[in-house]
Parts: sequence; C-alpha cells; structure tokens
Amino acid sequence: MSRASLEKDPHEVASMFDAVARRYDLTNTVLSLGQDRFWRRATRSALRIGPGDKVLDLAAGTAVSTVELATSGAWCVAADFSVGMLAAGAQRSVPKVAGDATRLPFDDGVFDAVTISFGLRNVVDHTAGLREMARVTRPGGRLVVCEFSTPTNGLFATAYKEYLMKALPRMASAVSSNPDAYIYLAESIRAWPDQAQLARQITDAGWSAVRWRNLTGGIVALHAATKPRH
Repeated sequence: MSRASLEKDPHEVASMFDAVARRYDLTNTVLSLGQDRFWRRATRSALRIGPGDKVLDLAAGTAVSTVELATSGAWCVAADFSVGMLAAGAQRSVPKVAGDATRLPFDDGVFDAVTISFGLRNVVDHTAGLREMARVTRPGGRLVVCEFSTPTNGLFATAYKEYLMKALPRMASAVSSNPDAYIYLAESIRAWPDQAQLARQITDAGWSAVRWRNLTGGIVALHAATKPRH
C-alpha cells in the first residue's frame, strides 16, 4: 500500500489508518518510548473536565484517549473518520461516532470541551476543522490540541529529526502492520507549524485566550483555548 501524501486526500488517509489499526496502540507506545501515556494524562488535565461535562474526543482512533478522558467522570464520545480504528477499539466502552472533522455530525454548542490528539495534522483543512470544533462547543467551552511540535533546544531538535526520518521507520517496520504509514507520520511532523504558528491558526479559527505548554522538550505541545462567549 502506498503511503498518504502530505496533500492529505481524506480517503487515502482514512485507508492508511484502517491499515494500521490492529497494532496502532502498541506501535505508538513503542515509538514514543512510553511517553504516549503521559501525553494522554496531560491532555486530560489541561482540558479541566469533570462530572457533568460533555466532551468530544476528535481523531480518537481506537478510543484509548477517550477512556483516559472519561476517568475524569465526564461523558466522553470518541469520533474518528477511520472506521477501522474505531472498530479496533470496539472493546472500549465509550460512545463512538464515525465522522469527518470538517463536517462534524453534531449540533451547535453541544460540548463543554473538545480535544484532538495527534490528529489535526491529518485533517485535510485543519483551519476548517478548528472552526468546526468551535461550532460544536458551547460559548465559554474549552479546546485542547495535543500535537507533535518543534523541540525548543536546537541540538535536541536536530537529533529528533534524525530519529524521525531514520530510526522511527525502522522501529515501525518491526512492530507496525503498515510501516509506510509511519514514513508519512515522520514527514507530516516535519512539515507541521511550530508552536507560535499553530497558536495563530487556532486564534484565526475563532478561538480566544490561546496558549501552549511544551511536553517532552517540545516534541509535543498542548495548545489550549476558549470559545468566546459573545
């Protein structure tokens, strides 16, 4: 199977994720050296959710992130455009919905909070996706984007890029059901905006009070924002 191009044809990207679904969680844990669990906990904490909140976990994949969010006591729904990924997480007892991030199947203002982890890069028009997330969030509601970003230390950034383009594909060959997908992953991370650029794009999409926190030296950044009340 040929890997998805950075032009992000939605059907091609969905097919790619369908193909990696079976071993997706294991592969993520191996490639992140176990940091994926820490990133999920940090996302839940940043979202500031609890009992009574309705939360949308977008690009939820196998719903492992949704289960983490649900430990807060909030009602959480997993949404993803890869039916194969949702099916791979069938044993996880959270609601699941197949849907496109740019045309979400929800009414306006129904969620108290929305989050997307490592999925915004894969949305064909991520600015449109951010606007759609704002549409389904109530005024005053919260957004957290957990995404790969730019390491803050120059030497570390150089070493990280070497890992992405050389070591990561080799590791993926050992554990993934579709190693080509992880070459796309590495390329898409390298092409992604840095922390400040993404913050501006989130603001331009209609969110306010945008700020970010670096995790693991900037390999990952959490961007948080609020939907304006007016």
